[in-house]
Amino acid sequence: MPFTLTAQIAPAYSLNDAIRFMGSPELRWDPFFGSGVFSLNGHNAAFYSSAKGEEGPVLFDNREVMNLPLPYAESGELFFPAGFVAGVNETFRRFAEEDQSRFRVAAIVIDPGHGGRDSGAVGNHVIHGVPLKSVEKDIVLKVSKLLHSRLAQAYPDKRILMTREDDSFPTLDERVILANGIPARDNEAIIYISIHANASLTNPAARGYEIWYLPPNYQRVILDSSNFSGSPDVLHILNDMIQEEYNTESILLSRGILAQFDRLLGSVMPSRGLKEEAWFVVRNAHMPSVLVELGFVTNQTDALLMNDDAYLIKFSEAIYNGIAEFVALFERSGGFTAQ
Repeated sequence: MPFTLTAQIAPAYSLNDAIRFMGSPELRWDPFFGSGVFSLNGHNAAFYSSAKGEEGPVLFDNREVMNLPLPYAESGELFFPAGFVAGVNETFRRFAEEDQSRFRVAAIVIDPGHGGRDSGAVGNHVIHGVPLKSVEKDIVLKVSKLLHSRLAQAYPDKRILMTREDDSFPTLDERVILANGIPARDNEAIIYISIHANASLTNPAARGYEIWYLPPNYQRVILDSSNFSGSPDVLHILNDMIQEEYNTESILLSRGILAQFDRLLGSVMPSRGLKEEAWFVVRNAHMPSVLVELGFVTNQTDALLMNDDAYLIKFSEAIYNGIAEFVALFERSGGFTAQ
């Protein structure tokens, strides 16, 4: 039988009961100021305590104020009036319903290039008599793991996936099948980040980072005609609209990541800028997708940076910051071009 909050049955609740009835939010309480914040699924209700029977403002997400009966202390214990519990619970429920319909990034796929029998690019150097071997598959896996950790911590409500987590070799098809198979609602987006290191067999002086995205004029099939019962002309138009949306978002994501590379690494590595290419994973991932080239393993200076743990962290931070900026803009704007 569902519980009904009424002043007659229970005019006030203990902290444990209030938390249980409100869906188990987390409470941060400051006894000195007599103020607290309930947090649930990324939403907050800030309040202060007062004398028994008094009402006052409760601030939700720093944007909405509701006048409710305020919590009060009695015999050293906090009590929460039924009206307060009902108001906070109803507002959190309403916010949760709004979350279901707002545009959001639901998943982020990190693709460390190569792996297993495919080492990717390899650079061999001798520095002060000490050999240094730089292997692309190992470098990009380290950066990808650091990136995964940052994203998982920042976005517990999103799926953060890696196409490989060890020295294995998923095929290119397997990588994009994983990404394209992630379930998402109409209001949800998935983004794909493929991480690589560069090489030049003819020019050891070549160095720097660069970000690639799919050429806007590249035509790809995103919608499955077998799942569409309408006119082929309509299918073609819809496919073009979605493709244009993904292209726009890929460019915005690329620009954001490049800007962060410039900020965090521009003093030690040159930028090779934004570039266009129909790489397999970029053109076959049905979502905004970019390919990041960290630096050249065949260049001694770049190789030293990519074998330095402190700079591996900077590489991961640059990618993370670019993604975080994109996610914030996407979710705040309601999906950029999807409006």
